Amino acid sequence: MMKNLTFNVPNLRYGLCVGIAALLSVLSVGQVPPPAEADCKAGERMTVTIKDVEYAFRWCPPGKFMMGSPADEPNRQNNESQRQVTLSKGFWMLETEVTQGMWMSVMGNNPSSNKGLNLPVESVSWNDCQEYIKKLNELKVAPAGYKFSLPTEAQWEYACRAGTTTAYHFGDTLTPQQANFFGGVNQTKEVGSYPANAWGLKDMHGNVYEWCQDIYGDYPSGAVTDPTGAERGSLRVIRGGSWYNSAQRCRSAFRLIVPSDWLYLIGLRLSLVLE
Repeated sequence: MMKNLTFNVPNLRYGLCVGIAALLSVLSVGQVPPPAEADCKAGERMTVTIKDVEYAFRWCPPGKFMMGSPADEPNRQNNESQRQVTLSKGFWMLETEVTQGMWMSVMGNNPSSNKGLNLPVESVSWNDCQEYIKKLNELKVAPAGYKFSLPTEAQWEYACRAGTTTAYHFGDTLTPQQANFFGGVNQTKEVGSYPANAWGLKDMHGNVYEWCQDIYGDYPSGAVTDPTGAERGSLRVIRGGSWYNSAQRCRSAFRLIVPSDWLYLIGLRLSLVLE
């Protein structure tokens, strides 16, 4: 059975993944020692309360996976060449997209076109997301040794697949009961409205596109470890599709390339990574 690790800031009430809460001690204001990663199973849940808003994260352990799509996957794009990726460090991924309530509590504004506290924030650029993440890190509320970040493309796809090799983490097809994509409700829906993947992550397919940290580049040939994208370039990558897109653009491997100031249909999902 999965147990929760909770951090309540500023009340400082904590618990650990696997029964070692007695070892916790406050290192500095709002910070706690990092979780015992070896004791955390894939999908372990952790919550952090920031400015009275709860952020739920799921543990993504170190591991290997095939990134990209096989040659026979329907609707495959030519920038999805498959290769083995090793992620040598685990990370925590936000269970849902960042909500408008999360964004507003930190940024003091709401750029979204479809308003609602529990709807995903959207109409945000890559640079807007960097400013939000900067403010979060300045609050010093992340577990000690961790920082908030956008996920890399590799981290995003690894978390989305959660051990699967099919076009979607649900299988090789996607239905309106599984995700919010074109032909459904024709607008964003509240986060967490659809079933989660095997690691407890929700809305990885559809609802809003999600920014990745990487600069866009072609995948290198051969196996790689901890890839972080191209060293130079002016384009970024968004993942996951949106309510306005067909199911094929919601596939686990699908990559859409946009300028960093692009806004339409795009939100974000946070990760907590080792500093």
